[in-house]
Amino acid sequence: MQQLVQLRGRGAPQNPRNRFVDAEYVADGDWLDAHGDDEPDPRTEFLRDHTRGIISRNDSPDIPFETSVNPYRGCEHGCIYCFARPTHEYLGFSAGLDFETRIMVKHEAPELLRRELASPRWTPQPIAMSGVTDPYQPVERRLEITRRCLEVLAEFQNPVAMVTKNHLVTRDIDLLGELAAQQAAVVNISITTLNEKLQRVMEPRASTPARRLEAVRKLSQAGIPVRVLAAPVVPGLTDHEMPAILAAAADAGALAASYIPLRLPHGLKGLFEDWLQTHFPDRKDKVLNRIREMRGGKLYDSEWSTRMRGEGVFADQYEVLFGAACRKHGLVRTFPALSTAAFRRPHDPRGQMGLFD
Repeated sequence: MQQLVQLRGRGAPQNPRNRFVDAEYVADGDWLDAHGDDEPDPRTEFLRDHTRGIISRNDSPDIPFETSVNPYRGCEHGCIYCFARPTHEYLGFSAGLDFETRIMVKHEAPELLRRELASPRWTPQPIAMSGVTDPYQPVERRLEITRRCLEVLAEFQNPVAMVTKNHLVTRDIDLLGELAAQQAAVVNISITTLNEKLQRVMEPRASTPARRLEAVRKLSQAGIPVRVLAAPVVPGLTDHEMPAILAAAADAGALAASYIPLRLPHGLKGLFEDWLQTHFPDRKDKVLNRIREMRGGKLYDSEWSTRMRGEGVFADQYEVLFGAACRKHGLVRTFPALSTAAFRRPHDPRGQMGLFD
């Protein structure tokens, strides 16, 4: 088996071939003679996304939202397990290093969002940020695209559900608190492990577990409902931590929790196997076999009825373990529905009467 060199601060060690593209980049002999065996660590590139629509829609029966806004495509957090990695292949990139080093940025997202919310065709409903990649990845600190989108949502009082694993979400407590006062905001914070050493190699550029718990505490103290996502649960690697994660989350002020077992669609399977071989070769077979036991003998099964839960003995054990931990710590599994009662179109002189157009 080829020995892969893990790049510092990156989740994937290489760029596997795009499943839609026949061509593949391989360093030739002249390049290797000039530079040696190892290529330089790739720098992150931020590329402009010229999309003309910002609200995405889905009708998947196992996804709890219909509309979402994604300010970024690709994610510099570099989480090796990210189910969104294969979406980068639709852009002609690889699901590997490209996903975390070639980030598409929707600079016009706030303006596009304002235009879509102002349209009489928009039916007020909760929007998820983000449905795919993290809205608070490192570059957001500088670009503030997510914050400006939140400013638009607060202007219209349109409900939002944030999903992130970055402490940076606390920067926007003012806007989230304004929406939460109208029962129009909830924040979902993913905590995969409490083991910082494991987190550093699994989620190399995301906030540490301690910082995420601090974010839970700050948001909760500001009156913003927080759900902790023990997701993904990695069989044989992080599954034993579920009770401890939920205990820490409840202690920090979280009101709700949920979990999702690891999913490995398309080329993510090979990336994750290589990562295990690099970092946990002694556990690799155990982890992969556990996954297969939960996925009908495969590393991934896309069936709607089981892809978010898995099946078999281990899936049943997770459900029992999770339920018991929630009951012990007073965590609910679902929040009341976000409210659209306060929605308004600020520039409509008739106020909410414009909704009846």
